[in-house]
Amino acid sequence: MGIYDRAYIREDERTNWFSGRSVVVNLIIINVVIWLAGAIFGDELRDWLALKGDMLFKPWMCWQLITYGFAHADTMHLVFNMLILYFVGRDVEEVYGRAEFLRIYLVAVVLAGLAWVIMVTASPQAVPMVTVPEGADPRILLQVAPRVPELVGASGGIMAIMILFVLNFPRRLLYIWGIIPVPAWALGVFYVLGDLLGFANPAGSNVANIAHLAGMGFGFVYFQTKLNLGRFVPGNLTSLQKLWTRPKLRIHDPDEEARKLNQQVDAILEKISRQGEASLTKKERRTLEEASRRYQRRRE
Repeated sequence: MGIYDRAYIREDERTNWFSGRSVVVNLIIINVVIWLAGAIFGDELRDWLALKGDMLFKPWMCWQLITYGFAHADTMHLVFNMLILYFVGRDVEEVYGRAEFLRIYLVAVVLAGLAWVIMVTASPQAVPMVTVPEGADPRILLQVAPRVPELVGASGGIMAIMILFVLNFPRRLLYIWGIIPVPAWALGVFYVLGDLLGFANPAGSNVANIAHLAGMGFGFVYFQTKLNLGRFVPGNLTSLQKLWTRPKLRIHDPDEEARKLNQQVDAILEKISRQGEASLTKKERRTLEEASRRYQRRRE
């Protein structure tokens, strides 16, 4: 009998996966806390976190490629980004797992910021030249020098997550303002076209369309190539962690192991129903084989 005919009994839906907060909720909490801190301490915090347009000339400021994604221009900017992250991020997190979801999000934030910095650096209009009238004191430059452009907001990472949601659940209905049903693929097309038009006609806009497009592009490439960012995490990090952590005494609980395996199989079968059996990894296939063997032993 195959795994599709399994007769496992769901004893408890709660596992380690659901016992703690999801990455999506943690990201929202961090963004809100930083926003509240900015409201208390003023714009200085946001300016410190913001990605500066001259970052390529100051590589020691590269940490801004991450921090800018946790700062926002105003309340509506924050609310809009966090709502999108909440409504589409949870399903994407279930597909790829907590650790991989966080990697996807942060890499998208970095790539989106980098794309924006490169465009700002390459654009002659990004930092306008200041001319001094003939005969005027050159020190006037200190007073009229233009402000370096800054980028804030999680939109680059969120757009990557949104595209992954669209590609994984193209026919899922999303309700605009809670009443207008729109299929996910149509919403994805709307965002892509909107940012393409905004990028082609940037005059008077304060939206970093290039950052949105870079995030979307990364999400699309990630999905099409079936990339796994976890493969790029150095293996020795695990070894270093073991050096600094004491081994914990573990109690063997067969019932607990059965519940965990049950939950893993449920998640894998859900993935098969959404993406097909070809989308399974080797680890997931081994999990299904182990579940099938245990079921056979129980029947015998």
